[in-house]
Amino acid sequence: MDKKADAVIFDLDGTLTDTEKYYQTAWPKALEHFGYKMEKEKALELRSLGRPFAPAKFKEWYGEDFDYMKVREYRKSLVEELIRESGIPLKPGAKEILTWLRENGILTCIATANDYERTERYLKKIGLFEYFDKIICANMVEKGKPAPDIYSYACKELGLPPDRTFAVEDSPNGVTSAYRAGCKVIMIPDLTQPDSELEKLLYKKLDSLIQIKELLS
Repeated sequence: MDKKADAVIFDLDGTLTDTEKYYQTAWPKALEHFGYKMEKEKALELRSLGRPFAPAKFKEWYGEDFDYMKVREYRKSLVEELIRESGIPLKPGAKEILTWLRENGILTCIATANDYERTERYLKKIGLFEYFDKIICANMVEKGKPAPDIYSYACKELGLPPDRTFAVEDSPNGVTSAYRAGCKVIMIPDLTQPDSELEKLLYKKLDSLIQIKELLS
């Protein structure tokens, strides 16, 4: 098989799992708990936004005295509660595409804004942990998405140049991170479609995970 990529690097929330909606619910609730108000547009802007960008964004919105870590910890507890209540739903085709990639000798990797403990726990809970050659988390690099660090590190760990990898993302911050690292970016939109500027960064926009097969066949 004449492969266009030797590895596929996946974002987690909103890409492999249908869990981004939990964060969109939890962020406004967490802000409200501490006496702040968050509009839907602001919550969407936070998708995959890592450090130091997320803390800076909150200070821009709510002032220098905003305690980001305290609010984030409360938000994390709300997401855990939603997961206990509703589980971790997979995106259509998630297990099928991961199985197919491994059967065809294509490396698989996670590049997520979650920490390792939570990522491992979630992946084991949904039966996907064993499907990945590498698991790369935001706390392993200096800067989170949209900086290129996490994808650059993933490529280094995989032993591949970025242009030999597909990066699969659902959000603008994730797409920007992968593009800046030099990966071929596939976007499978979750909560919003890409605007004209974001489309310029894409190798391809797909409707579902299983369509990745067509790019590699």
